[in-house]
Amino acid sequence: MSSAPSRPAQTFDRGHTDDLMTFLAASPSPYHAVANAAERLEKAGFHQVEETAAWDGTSGGKYVLRGGAIIAWYVPEGAAPHTPYRIVGAHTDSPNLRVKPRPDMGAQGWRQVAVEIYGGTLLNTWLDRDLGLAGRITLRDGTDHLVNIDRAVLRVPQLAVHLDRQVNEGLKLDRQRHMQPIWGLGDVHEGDLISFVAEEAGVDAEDVAGWDLMVHAIEPPAYLGRDRELVAGPRMDNLISVHAGVAALAAVSTRPDLAYIPVLAAFDHEENGSESDTGAQGPLLGTVLERSVFARGGAYEDRARAFAGTVCLSSDTGHAVHPNYAERHDPTHHPRANGGPILKVNVNQRYATDGSGRALFAAACDKAGVPWQTFVSSNDMPCGTTIGPITAARHGITTVDIGVAILSMHSARELCGADDPFLLANAIVAFLEG
Repeated sequence: MSSAPSRPAQTFDRGHTDDLMTFLAASPSPYHAVANAAERLEKAGFHQVEETAAWDGTSGGKYVLRGGAIIAWYVPEGAAPHTPYRIVGAHTDSPNLRVKPRPDMGAQGWRQVAVEIYGGTLLNTWLDRDLGLAGRITLRDGTDHLVNIDRAVLRVPQLAVHLDRQVNEGLKLDRQRHMQPIWGLGDVHEGDLISFVAEEAGVDAEDVAGWDLMVHAIEPPAYLGRDRELVAGPRMDNLISVHAGVAALAAVSTRPDLAYIPVLAAFDHEENGSESDTGAQGPLLGTVLERSVFARGGAYEDRARAFAGTVCLSSDTGHAVHPNYAERHDPTHHPRANGGPILKVNVNQRYATDGSGRALFAAACDKAGVPWQTFVSSNDMPCGTTIGPITAARHGITTVDIGVAILSMHSARELCGADDPFLLANAIVAFLEG
C-alpha cells in the first residue's frame, strides 16, 4: 500500500463513477468510444488536428482521430521541442461478436446473423442475452456513420437442459455452429441486415459500401450490492481506463506549470494483438509525438531527448481475487475491489513494470492520496499482456503497467469496485502532472 498521502485526492468523487457508467452505455463500439472521448475533450478546449494537414507549434489541447483510436495531448505555453511526454495508454476495444461480410444466414425457419468471434471473449456470457447492434458503416463516398441500435434485436439462444443433460458438468460451445444469433423468422434474403442498419442510420442501403458492426448487451451499467459498493457493466476492459484518461487529461490541461506534455493514447485492436494501423503495434503514437516535436521547431536530437525523458502508464484492467477461485491467484498478491489501482508485474515482460516504474507509480499515488495494490500471476497460470510491453519496445520509453482490479474479465458484463475508477483517475492526474 502507499504511504500517507501528501495532499487530498483530486476533485473526482462518486460522480466520476456515475459519469463512467454514462460513458460505458454510450460507447458500444471503439468508434463510439473515441467519438465520446473527443466530444469531452472539445468541451475542455481541445481541438482536432487532421493527419493530412500541416501542424503548427502552438500551445493548447489537440487530438487525432483514426478509426477506433484517439491520441490527445496538451502542449503547455512555452514548451521546448525536447520537452518529455507523460502518456497514459489504454485501449478502446473489448471482446465480442462481430458481423461478417456476408451477414445474412439462417436455418430451420430462423433468420440469423453471421458473426465472427473477436478477441478472447467468454462465449457463455453472450448466451440468452438481449443484444443490440453498433459500430460504423462506410458509404460509397468514403464517409463513416456511427450506428447504435440499442434495443433487443439479437439473441444467441442456449440449448435447453432437456436436450443436453450433461450441460452443468461442462458447457462446450462450437464457435462456428453455436454462436450465430437469431433475429427473426422466415426466409433468408441477402442484404436484409444491412438494409435494416442503413434505415436505422438514416442512409440509403444502396450507398453502404462497408461496415464494422458488432453486437452488445443492452442491459445498462448498474450499481450492485446492498451498499452499492460495486458496479456491473459492459466493456470495463478497457473503457474504465479510456474514461479516466480523458478526465485526467482534461483536468491537467488547466494547470499553468506543467513540466511535461500530457498525452492520452487510446488504441484499438488490443484484444487481438494490436497489429493494425490503429493498434499499439502500429506507428500512430510515435508519429504523433514526433510531429509534435518537429512542429515546435525541433530536430531529431530534440525527439531523442523528449523520448528519453518520457514515461507511459499503460492502464488496463487486471484480476481482482475471486472469492470462489482464490487458488487461481498468487497466494501473496490478492488485489481487492475498492483497494485502489493495481501495479501489474511480470518478470517475463508480459507487463512492462520494473522497480523504477514501481517507485514512479508509488510517488504518483502518494501525491494523489490514493491507495494502491500489486498484481502478479500465479506461477502455474499463464499471464495475459497489455499494450505496455509493446509501447516500451516500439518507442524505447519507460512504461509502467497499472489498472483497475475487476471480476469477470472478458465477459459481456464485468464487475469492479465503485470507488476504483475514481481512484485510478486521481492517480493518473498526479502522474500526468509530474
